[in-house]
Amino acid sequence: MGFWKRLRLTLEMIKFEHSVFALPFALTGALLAFRESHFNARGFGYKLLWIAIAMVGARSAAMAFNRILDADIDARNPRTRLRHIPAGLLSVRFAWGFVIVSVLVFLLAARALNPLCFKLAPVALAVVFFYSFTKRFTTFSHLILGLSLGIAPAAAWIAVRGSLDPRILWLTAAVMFWTAGFDIIYSCQDYEFDSREGLFSLPKRFGMSGALWIARLFHIAMIACLVLLSASFGLGALSWAGIGAIVLLLLYEHRLVKADDLSRVDAAFFTVNGYVSVLFFLFWRPTSISSA
Repeated sequence: MGFWKRLRLTLEMIKFEHSVFALPFALTGALLAFRESHFNARGFGYKLLWIAIAMVGARSAAMAFNRILDADIDARNPRTRLRHIPAGLLSVRFAWGFVIVSVLVFLLAARALNPLCFKLAPVALAVVFFYSFTKRFTTFSHLILGLSLGIAPAAAWIAVRGSLDPRILWLTAAVMFWTAGFDIIYSCQDYEFDSREGLFSLPKRFGMSGALWIARLFHIAMIACLVLLSASFGLGALSWAGIGAIVLLLLYEHRLVKADDLSRVDAAFFTVNGYVSVLFFLFWRPTSISSA
């Protein structure tokens, strides 16, 4: 099998296109930092490019590492046994090579941004890699996954400003609760498998009905964090409209999935959450720029 075909399969394996889930939140963090600098951040376009590269590098490394670590588990799970590594479409060796290259790309981007980003880069990698182990020992792995995505807007702020403002942590918390909520919904599909294999998840601990209620609570917490974010930065009416749009999408997402009917999980997980992230950026991007 040629290199380019293996690379294409690797990008399929890590669902490369799903980088859209977190990238709009990272870019919003960068734009809020740009706003707070009174639009005087030098080389802002250059920084946005490196922020995007860093995001893609970190996510690609984390996803490929997760697929390597979970290959044996995936092979035993009827839902995931056809993933690329357990199905024999990709070798573990090639996947490790992809992880290493992705890590190097991430470190290069962090170094290009500023010294603090480069110093914190190993911490970010530790968080995103640590998530892959958590289903083996903690019920709250969903929150660790959420934190892995949630650090992106704070990192983008640091990339632009060179320091951290505690206010941007409301966006980190919002992304964490959003991600944890939809990951709980997605993990309901593996309730029986996780129970049989002794893996940890909120559906296994509280049952699917209880877990779906926790997912709703996490999404309520997300909205609360967005409200506090908007208030702390003194953003305008457009940000409140954006929050309203997200509320409607999340209500729709939770209507799609029931404890006794998981047939529309993919629509809830992939389609609705893609709209949440993109619409969030469309509403908050002009707000970040125009309300200064």
